[in-house]
Amino acid sequence: MPEKQRRGLVTAGLAVGLLVAALDQTIVDTAFPKMIAELGGVSIFSWVITAYLLASTAVVPVVGKLADIYGRKIFYLLGLALFVGGSMLCGAAQNMVQLITFRGLQGIGAGMLTPITFTIIGDLYPGAERARMQGVFGGVWGLASVVGPKLGGWLTHNMDWRWVFYVNLPVGIVSAVLMFVAYRESRGQKRPIDFGGAFTVTAGVVFLLLALVQGGEQWGWTSPLTLGCLAVAGVLLGLFAWIETRVPEPVLDLQLFRNGVFSIVSLVGFLVGAGMFGCIIFVPWFIQGVVGVNPDVAGNVMMPMMLSVVTFSFVTGRLSLRVPYRYLMSAGFTLIGIGFSLMAMWDVDTTLTTATVNTMVVGAGLGLMMPLLTLAVQNAFPASQRGMVTSATTFFRQVGATVGVTIFSVIFNQQMEQQFTRVLAPKLAQAGPVLQNMPAELTSMLAEKPQALIQLLLREELQQGIPAAFLGPLKEAIRAMMAGSLHTVFWVGVSVAAVGLVVAQGLRSTSLTSQMAEQGGGGLDEAPLFPAD
Repeated sequence: MPEKQRRGLVTAGLAVGLLVAALDQTIVDTAFPKMIAELGGVSIFSWVITAYLLASTAVVPVVGKLADIYGRKIFYLLGLALFVGGSMLCGAAQNMVQLITFRGLQGIGAGMLTPITFTIIGDLYPGAERARMQGVFGGVWGLASVVGPKLGGWLTHNMDWRWVFYVNLPVGIVSAVLMFVAYRESRGQKRPIDFGGAFTVTAGVVFLLLALVQGGEQWGWTSPLTLGCLAVAGVLLGLFAWIETRVPEPVLDLQLFRNGVFSIVSLVGFLVGAGMFGCIIFVPWFIQGVVGVNPDVAGNVMMPMMLSVVTFSFVTGRLSLRVPYRYLMSAGFTLIGIGFSLMAMWDVDTTLTTATVNTMVVGAGLGLMMPLLTLAVQNAFPASQRGMVTSATTFFRQVGATVGVTIFSVIFNQQMEQQFTRVLAPKLAQAGPVLQNMPAELTSMLAEKPQALIQLLLREELQQGIPAAFLGPLKEAIRAMMAGSLHTVFWVGVSVAAVGLVVAQGLRSTSLTSQMAEQGGGGLDEAPLFPAD
């Protein structure tokens, strides 16, 4: 098979595999209510998300190093098998515990697929072409975010929620066949495996993310469980750092942080992850809760945003050949900051057109930066370290997303409590007789946390039995609570973008062109470590 044709087939296989892995992060969202209705287990349902998040993030640092030692192909196919197999098991789950367990298996596969995909792209294409292809694959990731919610809703409505998982099987098989047939790699030199580092970093990250996710939701930040997880995570990650300075082949070579590009891009990736998910998670809340439209319409607002991400990812792939990374990242963070500033001014009268345009500004900023996170670090290191640095970049971005969602959620919850005291409590104090005739589910919400009142805006069945004269003012008060709380969240997003803008200046004049011109600065046009020949 000619080399050009083989490379094209491998690229197609990688694109299909990345599409299915990225799709699964959004396609399941619209199926959640049906899953709960059929499987029950609402009290532990959050673990359907948490298990996937923990597994997919924790495995990333380890798999990059293993791919550097033993080759990309075996771990790509293993990750694809775990992902597709986990998807099939999720579709066949008979209770919530099974679904959570299988989602963890699926997450391990996804955590292997994503960094290895971008690593292979770095192997197959030299510097200039690599920039263009990283933009293309950044667009593939964005495309999955666009298609996911709509496809998940259609499958759930017209077929069954289980097809949200079953749909991964044919797509995964296509990717596996293309990669098995077309991808050829020459093995690198066998090196010892850092089992101690692999175990401590994986376990440490699991305990850290568990504390962040559950501490901000169910356990509370000062609970023994949260503090215990943080303590264990600190010990394990400290032990990991000690091990990495004493083994010949560390999972994550701490000497990488001496490279300015790696250190800055890792921090930028962390901030991008936090900012991106802060927008993706909370914009639909505002559109559905405050503006008052249904989920399908809210999805129409998010779709142009993700299309903006895709478009500017393609643009970045070409601009990076001539424009220094610092300028592109600065422009990206500036656009994100402007977009969040505009969103912080939304109110109950905000139109869908305004919301769409504002979120597209954020999408443009994200699109300008996302391809650079991989491109810059891959071009700063030789091929023998490409898997490790690509995985590390992915890891920091995913941890940033987890931390960002947690922090934004905590801020939102705290603001809702303050808004409840200021906005709604006085109205409820004046409506004592009316509250005695309220539906039991609503009165229980009032007795719990203010955030639960959001369900009144999203579930029409809860509105039945509430006197019309009281329902209108109650809904308006809840909308005002949400709007005020989300304004604070969006202003925090502006702060994240401002910090990122400052951090990006550390890249100075570093660009793809300057990296390619440096002797020994990464060997950008060298034959790849695992060529498809």
